[in-house]
This record gives sequence, C-alpha cells and structure tokens, in this order.
Amino acid sequence: QAQLVESGGGLVQPGGSLRLSCTASGTIYSIRTMGWYRQTPGKQRELVADITDGGSTNYADSVKGRFTISRDNARNTVHLQMNSLKPDDAAVYYCNADLQTGWKSYSVYNYWGQGTQVTVSS
Repeated sequence: QAQLVESGGGLVQPGGSLRLSCTASGTIYSIRTMGWYRQTPGKQRELVADITDGGSTNYADSVKGRFTISRDNARNTVHLQMNSLKPDDAAVYYCNADLQTGWKSYSVYNYWGQGTQVTVSS
C-alpha cells in the first residue's frame, strides 16, 4: 500500500519562509505528477503547484515568484519552498501524487497526504 507523508508545516511570520516536503512510500513502480494543494475552512481545495515526472512545473497565479516546487526522484520526494509568505497563504497544505503501484503501466492511482498546517501570523 502506497502513502504520502508530509512534513515542514508550522507557524511563520509574514514575509518568512517555510519548506514543505512530501515523501511517497510503499510499493511504487513510478511517480507521475506530484503537487501541492491547500485548503482553508469553507473553501475548496486549490492547486498551489505541481511538477511532472519530466520536471515541468505549474503554479497558481497567487504564488508565482514566491513558491518553488521541486522533486527528488531518487527519494520519491517533492518539496515546496515558500518564501515571502502572506497571511493569505495560511491553510492546510496537502501533497498529491499519481503513483504507479502495479507492474502494468496503467496501474496509476491518485493519492493524497494527510495535510500539514501552515500558519502565517505575527
């Protein structure tokens, strides 16, 4: 059984930085797109950034120029470096990934992490 485990959330002052990490574990043959989403109470979960297995990245307009997504394929890990944090960035951040968990190439399933809280406050 595959799973995603996040780390790195916490409390930071406005203008500060945090780095989130997410590692996929279990029986994994390959990892396709990995990404980060966030959600605040009463709102839909929204895409923050994602990165394909080829390294192509995609960012929400609200985080462009401040956040950087990267991945370490050898460690099945995706990172989200968040700089110049604003109070509006406060949310629960969720890791998401398309994992091939069977030997057949079409055995690709979407997984979510448990979420990590990011609080931006002075």
